[in-house]
Amino acid sequence: MNRTATTTQRLVTARLLHRFNFGPTPGQYVSLLKQGLGATQATVLERHADDPGLRAVAAPYLPDLGPYPSSSAAATAFYDAMTQGNTELVTWWLDRMALAHYPLAERMTWFWHGHWATSVSKVAYPLPMQIQNNTLRSMAFANFNDMAKKMVVDGALNFWLDNEENYVESPNENLAREFMELFTLGVNEFNQNDVTAAALALTGYQTVQSNGRVTFYPKQHYSKSLTVRGKSGPLDAETLASLLVARHQNAEFIAERVWFRFVTSKTKAPPTLAASFANREVSSLVEALVRSPAWSDPAHALVKSPVEWFVGACRALRVRPSSLSSSSLQWCLSQMGQIPFNPPNVGGWPYDEAWLNGAALQYRFDLAQLIVAKGDLAPLKGPASKMVQACADWLGVAEWSRRTASTLAGSTSDPADLVVAALCAPEYVVSA
Repeated sequence: MNRTATTTQRLVTARLLHRFNFGPTPGQYVSLLKQGLGATQATVLERHADDPGLRAVAAPYLPDLGPYPSSSAAATAFYDAMTQGNTELVTWWLDRMALAHYPLAERMTWFWHGHWATSVSKVAYPLPMQIQNNTLRSMAFANFNDMAKKMVVDGALNFWLDNEENYVESPNENLAREFMELFTLGVNEFNQNDVTAAALALTGYQTVQSNGRVTFYPKQHYSKSLTVRGKSGPLDAETLASLLVARHQNAEFIAERVWFRFVTSKTKAPPTLAASFANREVSSLVEALVRSPAWSDPAHALVKSPVEWFVGACRALRVRPSSLSSSSLQWCLSQMGQIPFNPPNVGGWPYDEAWLNGAALQYRFDLAQLIVAKGDLAPLKGPASKMVQACADWLGVAEWSRRTASTLAGSTSDPADLVVAALCAPEYVVSA
């Protein structure tokens, strides 16, 4: 162990780096241990519009592919273009996560992607998913009221939740219900009358599936007075969003979601976290969370999701995800149960211990081998007797267990094998 830092300092520094920055780059963990907690907090919160690591990550050009082909002759090229676009989109985002010098923006975009969970499995076209992703990134630290107003008319989300089938004569309640239950208020904070009224507020919006363009048609909108959560008056998508976000339950709900995903699924968020979100400023909420005393609590372990584990490994070994075989990478991630742009349902992905399963273990090992084969193992240069601890300092692991340390010690004759084992070790898979 680095004797200049206590076990608690190592734990807190590791947690902040892994949970807000996808993990340290080579040398970063030891450097921040020396600089102290304040420097670590400032580092993980740092963000700049011009990120040197992202300059070389060009966004894929995704044209509007138009309606599904009416002839079999055009079908092959159409579906090939759709598949290629979706593959490029996933690789592009993984590259951004892994190469960003200031990764908090990508980490928060990833969080919001799970919150406003929308899946290409139904949307199908890559362009609307790209547009939504850019919206989430641009709003990642904005006022939540502004974000909610943008997302309630997002094309991918509207198509995903069937709002193009929402008519005054035959309301579809999917978007209305999920907007309240999963996106703004939480369960048991509304009733069926609220859902019915909210669905009518969301009529008149039609989405073009291929490009995500949402158009409002006033003549198809229910323009009479509606009552939602005791507030009455004419409502459309944006005024409905603002009405819901203004409720105190929204501050509590979003604070709980952030706590749940970043800190622990075992306990509730302290009231001070919701208080930091009183004005609905996401940046204030994130800063309050980073500066929370929660990180020193040993009970707040959290299993990394497959994408978070993979990106962290790539950052540590300086591997660009797009340099790996795209088919192998996306196959392994999909078999582990998580691939960007494809959450299983509107509730998002599973969490915490759900990722500790046999299938994930096997494909994690396969991915670790792919990463290590491309990776820079320079941080392990030195005597074999110091390699195990050097690996912990490199990867941002607070402390190996005796069992893990013993296992890793048996692999010091082959640095590649040692790193594969370390990446698959419980202390790395779990942000302990």
